[in-house]
Amino acid sequence: MIFQKTEIDGLLLTDLESFSDERGFFARAFCEKLFAENDVAFSINQINLSGNVSKGTLRGLHYQAEPKPDPKIVRCIRGAVWDVVVDLRKDSTSYLKWFGTELSADNRKAFVVPGGCAHGFLTLQGDSELLYLMGEEFVPELAGGQRWNDPAFGIVWPAKPEIITDRDANYPDYVSP
Repeated sequence: MIFQKTEIDGLLLTDLESFSDERGFFARAFCEKLFAENDVAFSINQINLSGNVSKGTLRGLHYQAEPKPDPKIVRCIRGAVWDVVVDLRKDSTSYLKWFGTELSADNRKAFVVPGGCAHGFLTLQGDSELLYLMGEEFVPELAGGQRWNDPAFGIVWPAKPEIITDRDANYPDYVSP
């Protein structure tokens, strides 16, 4: 695995090191030892899938609040998405900064998202599916969100969403705690 730092403190983009032969390829998608060598302590508590039928579907920006922020590893296993992370950690050097990139089944990249960050994505293709390795189990009463187009973040999305839930479209403006 290849680990690439981003502008967000603790947010990593990973790329696979694959081994190919006449059968196809093989690659390691998670290795606790390699993560630890890259200063990421991560244990898997839950694995989730997000299936998205249509191009232009936006989900997020979602997070889980203290005391159980949810670190995650996000990989697109079918189709393609524009994936975005916003740092909501007040004590972070990258507080309120965002980082986005394309995750796709073709490029096989993944985000390693620290707890305390909001996450969302816009599907670039129909029939896109994401795999989430979660470092914390879901706690409904701690679930929160921020609006995808909140001016506090200034996220540049590649297109306007065509499908978005009322909840995701109507989060209030971000107010620093």
